[in-house]
Amino acid sequence: MKIVILDGGVLNPGDLSWDALSQLGEISVYDNSAPEEVVERIGDAEIAIINKVVLSEKEFSQCPNLKFIGVTATGYNVIDLAAAKAHGVTVSNVPTYGTSTVAQFTTALMLELCNQVGLHDSDVHAGGWGKKPDFCYWLKPMLEVAGKNVGIIGYGRIGQAFGAVAQALGMNVLAYDEYQNKALENDRVRYVDLDTLYAEADVISLHCLLTPKTQGMINAQSLRKMKRSALLLNASRGDLVNEADLADALNNGVIAGAAVDVLSKEPPVPENPMLTAKNCIITPHIAWASVEARGRILATTVDNVKAYLAGQPQNRVGD
Repeated sequence: MKIVILDGGVLNPGDLSWDALSQLGEISVYDNSAPEEVVERIGDAEIAIINKVVLSEKEFSQCPNLKFIGVTATGYNVIDLAAAKAHGVTVSNVPTYGTSTVAQFTTALMLELCNQVGLHDSDVHAGGWGKKPDFCYWLKPMLEVAGKNVGIIGYGRIGQAFGAVAQALGMNVLAYDEYQNKALENDRVRYVDLDTLYAEADVISLHCLLTPKTQGMINAQSLRKMKRSALLLNASRGDLVNEADLADALNNGVIAGAAVDVLSKEPPVPENPMLTAKNCIITPHIAWASVEARGRILATTVDNVKAYLAGQPQNRVGD
């Protein structure tokens, strides 16, 4: 049984082990695979493990021995599912692994905007504190989140987990979701429509799926509905945001700040306006990537392979 891991470097840069997979077959591991390398590297392998490698009709038609794809992520839009089905290839993903990790990282983005820890740390290490006559100083005003409203767009598992942290910090949750679970409402949590959320939230955090309806939902029109003091967080999908509109809003004081872990194109192109926008924190799509979350991804991927080999595939997509 041959197993090829086509882009394992992101999931496992060396701090996890492939041993559990190697016990299931002969494995070949590549940190990254360019599009022109994919067919050759799959070769006659029956199982391919991928994250962001694109698999289309071309790859399926040229790799007739391929029968199972394990996606080391929840999203699987890089795979042509119709072609996979036509060629008899089973595809499984990892549906849940990072709820706590993403909620924690979203909290970090919010607190970084409010406290500017990185800015002050950099200034101290650059000698700024040593040049001051007083025992303390600050380069930007700091904000307290207790008592403020956090608007959470997409109140599923991750949205609820972030909402729980926000409540622990003394915040009130304004939740928007097409599928409302009224049992979650209490004196600190209530469902609202989008216009109410935009108008009343001090912090707005995106945790919804990317669909034709939500693509570009944060744009010039919606930004103008927000408080001038509002902070925007996005650890979901870059295409939820019209980046030119958000950059313009930040540069012109329409809202006060943004912290994003995702962009519409990753890695970003140099001309992306977010890179030079005022009070904009950008991290390289790492909200999911704690050691613990990556370990869960790997463990579930191993289980998916075992289930396939046992003739009872689990976490199937595209059926």
